[in-house]
Amino acid sequence: MAVHRSLVIFAIVAFMAPTISLAMDYVVGDDNGWKLEVNYTDWAKDKQFYVGDTLLFKYNNASHNVYKVTGDDFNSCNVPSNNSLGLFTGNDKINLASAGKKWYICGFTGHCNQGMKFKITVLDGTAPAPPPNAASTLLAKATNFQIVLGMTLSVAAALIMV
Repeated sequence: MAVHRSLVIFAIVAFMAPTISLAMDYVVGDDNGWKLEVNYTDWAKDKQFYVGDTLLFKYNNASHNVYKVTGDDFNSCNVPSNNSLGLFTGNDKINLASAGKKWYICGFTGHCNQGMKFKITVLDGTAPAPPPNAASTLLAKATNFQIVLGMTLSVAAALIMV
């Protein structure tokens, strides 16, 4: 009997709980990774990045690296002389910790000029909720009467099981 009560309570809470959106992890370039001959502007153009999201750069570290740069350095493909600004493992994770514009380039000679660079705008707040599932679509189409009736029947069922 206690199991049934728990299931009813769980069903009510799950039905009433709002959708939670979580941070996203993006592999830069998707299956291509971070390399030459990939259009990173196209890769990023339909994505919205939010504070808390993560960029993962996957690449061959013998021939590529990643530098987070300023907008001016991005436009001129200027690689910072300070290596502490670079990432070199081939499997580098960058947490998008603050809102604003972010610029990334490959520091190997000529790679940035050949298009191995991209910029994004990180938005403050949280990502929008994922597309609705069948339950939330059903709820959106329900009338107020149907919602109240469903809640009443759920509570009644819970009380009967007591």
